[in-house]
Amino acid sequence: MFYSSEQALLEHQTHINDFFTHHVTKQHLSTPNGGLYYGYAIPKQAHTAILISSGRIEGLDKYRELMWELYKNNYAVFILDHQGQGRSYRSLKNIHKGFVNVFSDYAHDLALFDSTIVNKQWQGKKIILGHSMGGAIAFDYLTRFEHNYSGVFLSAPMFDIYTKGTPKPIAKLVASMACLIGLNKLYAFGQGDYKPEPFALNTLTSSEVRYQLFRQIYQQEPSVQLGGVTYGWLNAAFQFIKQAQSSRLAIPMFIASAQLDTVVDNTAQHTITHLQKSATLETFTDAKHELLFEQDSIRKAVLTRFYEFCRSLT
Repeated sequence: MFYSSEQALLEHQTHINDFFTHHVTKQHLSTPNGGLYYGYAIPKQAHTAILISSGRIEGLDKYRELMWELYKNNYAVFILDHQGQGRSYRSLKNIHKGFVNVFSDYAHDLALFDSTIVNKQWQGKKIILGHSMGGAIAFDYLTRFEHNYSGVFLSAPMFDIYTKGTPKPIAKLVASMACLIGLNKLYAFGQGDYKPEPFALNTLTSSEVRYQLFRQIYQQEPSVQLGGVTYGWLNAAFQFIKQAQSSRLAIPMFIASAQLDTVVDNTAQHTITHLQKSATLETFTDAKHELLFEQDSIRKAVLTRFYEFCRSLT
């Protein structure tokens, strides 16, 4: 297998950008609420299709390296910018606000993308790769809709979240009450517009080169920037987290858990794994939240498990 490396990443930017420009088909999928931006690339010798469900604030632009790497390994790759982020439509006047009416709206979008784009472009084995919020969306989609996916690989899935200094029961109550009195579109306490953190203060990855490339893309493309969450998003996330505790998948699932994660609460990952018929969880030592953008020693280990998981499925 080919593994992209930090050492060669900067010199490979020309190849990655060329791939992204000339080999990735990018369009908008029309919905009653607005356009959902998506992209896909299918190599001639493709044997498996990967649907990437990205995390909060993420989208196609951030996943260029991974899409290029998958393509070089003969995987067809499909990715959708979730509503309210990336280059997809945003429903609030302040486009920095993270908002969704109900969490299942994301799953409905994914179902539409799968039926109208993925299934028309690809007939064969399909696997979902979901990260963080995108992992939660993938799980929600797979338990709500009929589908023909062989398995799902989740990177640091958002089955629960850290509420920092606020006890979770209080955070849930405040989010619920704010929505009841019509404050669902206001930033949750402590949240605000997009503001990049210096690498030394970031809680996402220990790979400086990957972190700086991500921030550079967002600096160059302000339209993909996204800030903090609203009470509406937070309440929707808590409601999903509650119902996920009783959801069951009919297909194999692999959870890659980040030992040093301070974005999602890993305890819920273990709980949900134990409830599934066929699920595996592996914790990656010294890893921060963004396993797919971590330093090489961690990222390669995660992707090795991913490729092994893909090969194990029929």
